[in-house]
Amino acid sequence: MIDKNYSKIVMKFGGTSMADIEKISKVADHVEREFKNGKKVAVVVSAMSGETDRLINLVNAIGPVDKSERDAVISSGEQVSSALLALTLKARNIPATSVQGWQIPLRTNKMHGSARILDVKSKYLDQLITKNEIPIIAGFQGITEENRISTFGRGGSDTTAVAIACSLKADLCDIYTDVDGVYTSDPRIVEFAQKISKISFEEMLEMASQGAKVLQTRSVELAMSYNMPIRVRSTFAENNFEKKNKTINIGTIVTNEDNILEDKVVSGIAYSKNEAKITIQNLDDKPGVAAQIFGNLAKEGVNVDMIVQNISADGKHTDLTFTVQETELKNAKSILDNLKSQINFHKLIESKDIAKVSVIGVGMRSHAGVAAEMFSTLAEKGINIQAITTSEIKVSVIIDSQYIELAMRALHSAYGLDKKK
Repeated sequence: MIDKNYSKIVMKFGGTSMADIEKISKVADHVEREFKNGKKVAVVVSAMSGETDRLINLVNAIGPVDKSERDAVISSGEQVSSALLALTLKARNIPATSVQGWQIPLRTNKMHGSARILDVKSKYLDQLITKNEIPIIAGFQGITEENRISTFGRGGSDTTAVAIACSLKADLCDIYTDVDGVYTSDPRIVEFAQKISKISFEEMLEMASQGAKVLQTRSVELAMSYNMPIRVRSTFAENNFEKKNKTINIGTIVTNEDNILEDKVVSGIAYSKNEAKITIQNLDDKPGVAAQIFGNLAKEGVNVDMIVQNISADGKHTDLTFTVQETELKNAKSILDNLKSQINFHKLIESKDIAKVSVIGVGMRSHAGVAAEMFSTLAEKGINIQAITTSEIKVSVIIDSQYIELAMRALHSAYGLDKKK
């Protein structure tokens, strides 16, 4: 458990928590509770639910635009929500000040729309906290060396919160959302999914990157680098708070593996439906071709996941299959079409009707047979595997998307993750 005597926390609230004035009032309840319990508090907020999409649609209606101006528009949602929460707290006589990324300042690189944090200056925030004032920080945004507003991409407020927590040397980063923790699988698909009390950074990183949308991947990477514990908890669950300074089974703690006593082989089953597959048929099988293909894709920011290669009988040609995010399919095909005269292939075949299923657990390091159990379970259900990739603590497969729910439930049961019925 997180020490109940922690003194400094960063609280982050997502778009669903900030959706309207009534919900912002509920958020204020949580902030007020921690503040009146004597905690030193900083808060990070997302834009109100749906607001960022509305702003993006306004920008898209104009057509191709300057990315820095686009960031200036879509970052404004967090400015509104941070000020609304500050006003709500002030109405309760609780000192609070809205703070934008550029005011901290939170410095980033120049990759507008997917900026990376370079540095966080905590002096201004420390001054506010020392004066017993709560900084309400606009998430998702920073400022470049050219003094232009930058944004971090979807889920970027999680990364803001962890970065602020690390800079302030907080004891804990609380991520408030519309779920009450991290589950062994998606409870909307797997009826008997269980809430996980503690999960390692590495497992959470794999679950986030393989489709679980509870935390942004980059926020987990940052937390792992600085050993900053994260607690995922619900804004709305009535029993999700401390009673008489005792922690009552609140949320899920994401922490260092050494702090987890449980020794489960598999911790969770994740999935992603946003996958696409490309097969390059009759490609010349010679040195340097794969490097040319994947090098050009990487230069254009296309992230390749699984790769499968089949050598032809004559040993001169190969079929190369790989997966990308569905949103990157069009760009990937365009890049390959431009390479056709250089690498000499017959044709490209695309498929969007696929999904990725992943089995994740640090226990895989010391237990054999996890992959074999996965393959046999899927085979028993008549589910064909199209591609496989592995890491130290993960096995992922690509299957036909129509079988995703069957696969998830079967694997969840096979690894003994079902809660007692």
